[in-house]
Amino acid sequence: MADPTNYDLSREQKEPSAGDALSDLLENLHHHGFLRMANDVVKANTQIAKMVVDGINQPGSQTGIQNLSILLVALSKIPPEQLSHLLTAFTRGVEAMTATRAAPEKHHAPGVTGFIKMLGDDETWQKAAPLFNALQAFSSTLQSPPPATRPSERP
Repeated sequence: MADPTNYDLSREQKEPSAGDALSDLLENLHHHGFLRMANDVVKANTQIAKMVVDGINQPGSQTGIQNLSILLVALSKIPPEQLSHLLTAFTRGVEAMTATRAAPEKHHAPGVTGFIKMLGDDETWQKAAPLFNALQAFSSTLQSPPPATRPSERP
């Protein structure tokens, strides 16, 4: 006589079928109100689209979108490590400014002779050189004609 086969049903039903998972998802979306919200959005589609278009069609919105686009183009030209370095330096500068304002020490003016000594100090010039280079680049860019920002102004 043959031995009975040991058939384990629990192994087959460990993972729900796709239909069961979809049914559970649909029930959960309904229970939490997402289906109602999605249905309302679909019903109000033309009203929502009209509100969005009316909002974007304002001069201020168009200027804001264009400015954001220009900002993104400018940021795309800066390598991430340089931007990180710049923002770290900016943050430390702001922290130093606020610390000075929070605990104001009396800084005495160096006077003419002190200022002349500062002009001759190599360490001061090494620290100030990036600021002067940035100021020169900023000034020369402001003196050149502005770049085209609108597609109709581009060659």
